[in-house]
Amino acid sequence: MGIGALDLTSGTAVVVYLQGPKEKIWGVLLSLTPAGVVVRGLDLAVFDDWMRQEARGEETALGPATIFYPMGRLVRMERDESLGPLVSYADRFFRAVGRTALQAAGVEPAGRE
Repeated sequence: MGIGALDLTSGTAVVVYLQGPKEKIWGVLLSLTPAGVVVRGLDLAVFDDWMRQEARGEETALGPATIFYPMGRLVRMERDESLGPLVSYADRFFRAVGRTALQAAGVEPAGRE
């Protein structure tokens, strides 16, 4: 199955699993090339803190950054999507905050949902 079949295109919410050091990143895919992946995102360890900050309308203390990860660090990347009772990070964010995580990350216009 090729990457196109997974629908991992620019603007897709993804979870990136990295090695050396081991990290899990939630973000919006900006580009995917043989050299690596560029996402606008943040470590999953702080995703809930970011979501609560946005829900309370607090001044930005933490949030997504645009980062390049070389392909040698990439273990896997999956689309952030709800499946049955498992709710995606992006859907959880929308329910808690009332706007999309892509809007909060600055990669989607405010009028689009």
